[in-house]
Amino acid sequence: MITAIINGFVSPKSYWRSVLCLLMFSLAASGIAAQSGGHKLYGDMKVDESKASGVVPISFDVILYNLSGNVLGRQSVPNRGRYQFFNVADGQYDVVVEVENKEVARLRVQISSPFKTDFRQDIELEWHSPYVSTRPGTISASDFYKRSPSNQKRFEKAQEATDKKRYAESIALLKEILANQPDDFQSWTELGTVYLIENNLMEAENSYLKATELRPEFFLALMNLGRLRMLKKDFDGAISILSQAVEKKADSADANFYLGEAYLQIKKGSRAVGYLNEAARFGKAEAHLRLALLYNGAGLKEKAAAEYEAFLKKKPDYPDRKKLEEYISANKSAANTTKP
Repeated sequence: MITAIINGFVSPKSYWRSVLCLLMFSLAASGIAAQSGGHKLYGDMKVDESKASGVVPISFDVILYNLSGNVLGRQSVPNRGRYQFFNVADGQYDVVVEVENKEVARLRVQISSPFKTDFRQDIELEWHSPYVSTRPGTISASDFYKRSPSNQKRFEKAQEATDKKRYAESIALLKEILANQPDDFQSWTELGTVYLIENNLMEAENSYLKATELRPEFFLALMNLGRLRMLKKDFDGAISILSQAVEKKADSADANFYLGEAYLQIKKGSRAVGYLNEAARFGKAEAHLRLALLYNGAGLKEKAAAEYEAFLKKKPDYPDRKKLEEYISANKSAANTTKP
């Protein structure tokens, strides 16, 4: 998602900020009504201090910005603590981590769902006093591309243009970068995202494919390409790419969830169950809903009730909680001798 180099407490701007297009898929098949907006954005802050020598921060400031740069919320979070922002509307936001009023990490998230839900974005830091590398969710040193100073300026201008919805300008700048440094896999990924925003699915897919060719292990490009293929209903193609994403990052709730969803779409529920269980284990509440629907369809109502119960524990403010509670009450203690 982002890679930043920080000397001591001084943080230069991140070398790149990716627009994460979280293509949320409707759960209309469940017959459960829902509403958009009022979401919760949360995540765990984990700091690896094993390589640190010297003083490490006691706490970190996590700040939520809208794309206009306005602060919507700020929290002080200790190592292995959790940040939470409530009543977040659909849209794009920046989550920024600061230490002593200096930025050490920034990531872009997009909140988008037809129903009120929770979005999880964990943040992981490695403290190497006096050096820190940030890797929110999927970051590794290999994800960083060192571009020329002139291309770096173009890249920053392209990001600014994207933020201001000047997409044609952003595309032109990214193409200039790639004409000079065609192996810049991050710029290919960014270009794919801008094309996706423009609903140019063919060019978006080609750009993501180029990024994965240049850096096959680049998780962000794999995830975005997998989601894009889901959007195109190319489920077999999505499975191929999302399987690579899960292999790259087995603890990604999103990668497991979308891979499980892709298997569901091609009627391979037995293959979907394992990935959906992993997604649920890593915090994806919606995975419990999909498992419940799967079990209910197979006549395993007691197992479905257990999944609905697990879902409500994670999302106690779910709008149709009463309907799920009625199902749980009717089926939780039912004698079900059929085993999956």
